[in-house]
Parts: sequence; structure tokens; C-alpha cells
Amino acid sequence: DSMKSALTKRVLDMLSKLKKKDKESYQRFWDEFGQVLKEGPAEDHANKEKIAKLLLFSSTHTGESKQDQSLEDYVSRMQEGQSKIYYVAGESFNTVKNSPHLEVFRKKGIEVLLMTDRVDEWFVSHLMEFDGKQFQDVTRGELDLGDLDTEEDKKQQEEQDKKAKPLLERLKTSFGDKVAEVRTTNRLTESPACLSIAEHDMGAQMRKLMEAAGQAMPETKPNFEINPAHPLIDKLDKEADEDRFNDLASILFDQASLAEGGQLDDPASYIHKLNKLLLDLTH
Repeated sequence: DSMKSALTKRVLDMLSKLKKKDKESYQRFWDEFGQVLKEGPAEDHANKEKIAKLLLFSSTHTGESKQDQSLEDYVSRMQEGQSKIYYVAGESFNTVKNSPHLEVFRKKGIEVLLMTDRVDEWFVSHLMEFDGKQFQDVTRGELDLGDLDTEEDKKQQEEQDKKAKPLLERLKTSFGDKVAEVRTTNRLTESPACLSIAEHDMGAQMRKLMEAAGQAMPETKPNFEINPAHPLIDKLDKEADEDRFNDLASILFDQASLAEGGQLDDPASYIHKLNKLLLDLTH
């Protein structure tokens, strides 16, 4: 065992030197074996920190799918008052890059890591933090930006919440047990709505990994979050016809699911409702 740990140390030191001295060679190594290194923090607890420094990611900093940004790069660019390393995980690069959950981060110029490898959520759950900064999934729980939110942001959020109460109640009734919670959100600037998961629920990527390994997973329900400033949410709020309200609410739910790479339970019903609304608009 001491032989094994001595060899591991040598390999990690060698990779660390390569990464510092010859970026191109290290990039070629990473493109080939990066996935294996990502399994390190779970398999080799003692060398967690060393392995973490060798990892490379895609990020909103470049907006490219190439994994070439280290955690040290990310931390060096963190904003004043930023205490977390933000990331979003999903099935494909386009899905995560265009995720509605990134809207507020784009607006505030906060960098987010874009994760699309199957092992990502699993390895983050073992790494948990880097350089004393916790990892934060941007789709999880209520988004708390801490010191990055201005007093004005907080005040606006409070006013929105108050005003949206009756609409939230209507939506809860409409969705029934399809959702865990309906609430307003500070995540969105352009989209009308998004889905989020509870703080301790498993992400979609991790669920798929566990299911593929034959694990039976408990059913989880998403939270439906609305952007009260969006014209479609305003339209929904003013819709007096209950059937049309339910159709529009259902379409917004399905769109939010599609935006994060989800599969619709009933695509035909979604298309039918959407076409009905489109025809209403053209009359």
C-alpha cells in the first residue's frame, strides 16, 4: 500500500509539473484521460486537493465546449463578495450553455462552470469544495447570491413576491402534485419560468447514472419558478378563462423542462395545447 501511495504521489506531481510547464501537452493528456482523473476525489480521498488542481472545465468565461479552465483559474476571477464556485450540469454542452438558470449570472458577470461529463455531479458530491469555496449547483434550492445581490435586488424580490402571491396560488392549484413548490425567482432575466430541484435532491445527471447502475430512485418533484417581470407571466396572471390558464401554465412547465434537456411525458399533448394557443393568437 505504501508503494501504491508513493507511485500515486509521483504521478500526481509529474502531472502537476506538466500542467505548469507545458499547457499544450497537458491539454492533450486531459482530453484523453480527464474523465478518469475526475473519478479521483471519490476513489482517493487523501489526494483530493492535488487532483482538484489538475482538473479542467468548460466555463462561461470562454463559452467554449473545450475543457481548458482550472479551478484555480476560476477562483482567481471570482468577484468581490463571491463565496461559491457556481456550476451547471447537464446532458449536452448546448443545453448547459443556454440554460435559463445562467441568466442572472450573465447579467451580473459571474462565471459558471459548464459540466457535461457523466461523472460530473458524482465527483462534485465528493470534492464538495476547493480552496475553501463550496461548489454550488445553480439549479438547486433557492438561489442565494449572498453579497452579490444588492439591496435593490433584495427589495425588488420582496415586492415581486408580494404581488405574485395570488398567481402562485392559482398555479399551485393548476399543477396539483406535479410540483413540490411554486415560487418567484431571481434566477431569470429573459425566460418566463424555470424548474429547480430541492437543496438535497439528486440532480438529473446523477439520477441517470444511478438508474443505469440498476438503483431504484425515489420519485422527486421539481419546483416551478416564475419570472414575474416577463410578459407571458403577466398574460397568465390576467387570464380569466380557467381552461386557457391551465393550458398556458402547462406549456410553460413543459418549456421549462425542455430548456434543461428534460423529456416530456406527453409530447403530443404539449403540441396540441401550443397549437391551440397559436391559433387563438391568429384569430
